[in-house]
Amino acid sequence: MGSKNKLKRFRENETFNNVIQPSREELTDQKFPLKGKWKKDFFKNDHPIVLELGCGKGEYSVGLARKYPEKNFIGVDIKGARFWRGAKTALEENLGNVAFLRTQIELIDDAFAENEVSEIWITFPDPQIKYKRTKHRLTNSDFLQKYKKILIPEGTVHLKTDSEFMHGYTLGLLHGQGHEILYAHHDAYSNEYSPKSVTAIQTFYEKQYLEKGKPITYIHFKIK
Repeated sequence: MGSKNKLKRFRENETFNNVIQPSREELTDQKFPLKGKWKKDFFKNDHPIVLELGCGKGEYSVGLARKYPEKNFIGVDIKGARFWRGAKTALEENLGNVAFLRTQIELIDDAFAENEVSEIWITFPDPQIKYKRTKHRLTNSDFLQKYKKILIPEGTVHLKTDSEFMHGYTLGLLHGQGHEILYAHHDAYSNEYSPKSVTAIQTFYEKQYLEKGKPITYIHFKIK
């Protein structure tokens, strides 16, 4: 994507009422007005909040919002030029139950209050295979503790990935730390028991993986 195109998208994002772009200072200084008030002040309903972390183009957030109008969805990513597409689609389709938050995922517990989120989706994250990159893995222990903080007590996390490494790493970590694995499969599309929320929505890249015969793995878990 050219820098001209990127700038155009950044400018458009600023005009979208479904895009929230707090500064880092606003979050870390606890001055973000929507923290603890997403339902009341932003969505203006009392529906459960579901996050998609590292949402990319926002295809999954928008797909879930279409499928589950009784829930509120927020796609989170630092790359605004990417989720511009999802935000624009949501506005074109009048999907009032989906928004996009531009921030780094390590600040997630500065953007949401304790017990404010019902579910978290992590879709096709960078597996950060090199050992020195483990701190950036979205299912490492530090991130899991941040998620636990903002999730309701019965809240759950979904991990959907094409990376066998990420699937294995996460399963090992969950087992080792005594978290509750509700469902896990190394090939979600070949298993008739896979939830529809996993198999009914496919991102652009996911379709490409499936066409090449690459299995998509899935884990649904609770953080203890």
